[in-house]
Amino acid sequence: MRRTTLVTAVAAGMAGALVLTACGGGGGGAGTDSGEVTFWDTSGPNESPVFGRIAQECATKGGYRVNTEVVAFDQALNNYKTAAQGGQGPDVFRAEVAWVPQLAKLGYVVDLTDTELGKDTGDYLAIPLGSTKYEGKSYGVPQVTDSLALFYNKKKLADAGVEPPKTWDEVKAAAAKLGGEKALFINNDAYYALPFIYGAGGDLVDASAKKIVVNSPENVKALQTAKGLLDAKAASTALDPANSYNNMQAAFSSGEVAMVINGPWSVADYLKGTAFSDKANLGIAPVPGEAAGKGSAPVGGHDYVIRQGTKAKDSSTKLIACLSSTESQVRIAKELGLLPTRKSAYDNADVKANEVVSAFQPVATAAHARPWIPEGGQLFDPLKIAYADVLAGKKDAKTALDEVAKIYKDQVVTDYNIG
Repeated sequence: MRRTTLVTAVAAGMAGALVLTACGGGGGGAGTDSGEVTFWDTSGPNESPVFGRIAQECATKGGYRVNTEVVAFDQALNNYKTAAQGGQGPDVFRAEVAWVPQLAKLGYVVDLTDTELGKDTGDYLAIPLGSTKYEGKSYGVPQVTDSLALFYNKKKLADAGVEPPKTWDEVKAAAAKLGGEKALFINNDAYYALPFIYGAGGDLVDASAKKIVVNSPENVKALQTAKGLLDAKAASTALDPANSYNNMQAAFSSGEVAMVINGPWSVADYLKGTAFSDKANLGIAPVPGEAAGKGSAPVGGHDYVIRQGTKAKDSSTKLIACLSSTESQVRIAKELGLLPTRKSAYDNADVKANEVVSAFQPVATAAHARPWIPEGGQLFDPLKIAYADVLAGKKDAKTALDEVAKIYKDQVVTDYNIG
């Protein structure tokens, strides 16, 4: 799936086809299990057919019915909250990891702590499992995890006689041989600022201390590093923030640029491009950092949650147990190259043989956990605007991040102090 903030516009045709209203899905209230589960799948066109088939197979084996509805990721959270507020919506929802604590605080998802889904968690990776928690209780089941890595065109780097860069300074050095600005495309969306921020030792908030640290000296330096790559003609970005992701995808897929930073969900699109008609030409490495081995990227991914008030709680529990089983995760890894959240899935020979999974496993293992707070998803919109402004040269990093800190204090985490 494409990783963007929720302010990103969706193409009109897609919106018309996929927007769901509050009258859809299972009804509210308690009672006898209906035996029919409505599942909102927020994955993209490359993934939803596989998830849909697995869900139908799970239902057939489990003796219940499932109705899978594909919803646009950029609209899914708001649609879900609107529906759940009226006692409607899906029984099972594929939620982005940042959404789970928010939905738990609102009372829109079932507390799974004392269910089989909440008790049998020893096989899950610790960081993805952390995204399912709110105030010590479990509200979700980890579906897939992900992070960001450096994708590179092996032929371009080999022809230029350079290795995948391990530091931002090495990116600058490599750019001299890779066509300058065509060396790296920097997506100016907030999520893609995090490798610079985490790699510099920064963060957005310190949840344990209830401090806003987005405007820390580390973060100022991080954004200056990103802008410095553009100033040195070692990278390019999009002038129009709304099209930055699409421009990045097109530039890398066609071979126009040699490197990008993206997640495992993007591989299927890259392999459709002319530059990667030979899939062996696609290279994956850890993101660069201030020093070699010091790069760091955010943890992403998705969790399954059950809507509070569903009439199909038992069947929903069965569906999630099946969808999140080792067998299902192995299949998803094999067919889609997405990263399992179960430790046991990585022991499977086919999963080990998957080049995308094997390349991303150490990246995801070393990834930086995001703050699992109800406001976590709301941290990105102000940062997106600031990051784009810094890269465009409209504001200096300190001014832009000070403004973000004020917005966090005034509108997002009002009980936090600016640290």
